[in-house]
Amino acid sequence: MATTYPEDRSLTSSAAADLVPPLTAVAAARLLVLRNYLVYRKAWKLFITGFLEPFFYLLSIGIGVGQLIDSFEFNGHVIDYASFVAPGMLAASAFNGALIDMTFNVFFKLKFDKLYDQMLATPLSTSDIARGEIAWGQLRGGVYSLAFLGVMAVMGMLHSWWAVLALPAAMLIGFAFAAVCMGLTTYMKSWQDFDKITLAQLPLFLFSATFFPVTAYPDTIRWVVELTPLYRGVVLCRELTTGAVSMASVWSVLYLVVMGVLGLLLVRRRLDLLLLK
Repeated sequence: MATTYPEDRSLTSSAAADLVPPLTAVAAARLLVLRNYLVYRKAWKLFITGFLEPFFYLLSIGIGVGQLIDSFEFNGHVIDYASFVAPGMLAASAFNGALIDMTFNVFFKLKFDKLYDQMLATPLSTSDIARGEIAWGQLRGGVYSLAFLGVMAVMGMLHSWWAVLALPAAMLIGFAFAAVCMGLTTYMKSWQDFDKITLAQLPLFLFSATFFPVTAYPDTIRWVVELTPLYRGVVLCRELTTGAVSMASVWSVLYLVVMGVLGLLLVRRRLDLLLLK
């Protein structure tokens, strides 16, 4: 019987490793999404919070205040006030899901748990980490949006077949905000920095034409509002669910795609600087 020496075993292991195909970008992202799913599977109640906030706003302002408004006009279509507010809350659901995961959770993984350092000891790269985490934030926002779309359907707030594209639109919103929020989180030094997130989150939510049309603002303020990302998401969701589709939806899609791609590039660059130095 032939004798196997240690050198032979090492060569055999090396040769075997060479036969293992490297992870593709899709496979790596799927692994990170699966990891996050397994972590949150037993903490599913945490997902409810991001859905309930816009839902309560819909009940209190959209329906409550809506009782005082006879009719409401949007892009030449007469709709009830609740149907005007609901798409804004739909966009806010995607926004909330992406924001929560890509700020608090990413900061803990990066600064305290050192999870990303451990991942880099595997075949995963910083690009894989960026894509996987952003995909998870996008999916979390998508789950919130899907639940909210179900509420809108039950309450009769979907007025066009264009509404079938509302979920992909919400996923796009989640992608854009997940990428940018993760990129900005890499600059944070302590938990006190999260006050800045709240400082930005609340004005975005309240002043992105979620509760009243952008034409209510003076011209100078209106142009500023129209440049904000959540406004573009609100416009996209509102036009799709009401059927009043215009070129504004096209510009919103382009805006959000560019925003997401730039955010992804920022995350990759920042992870390289922080983890590979």
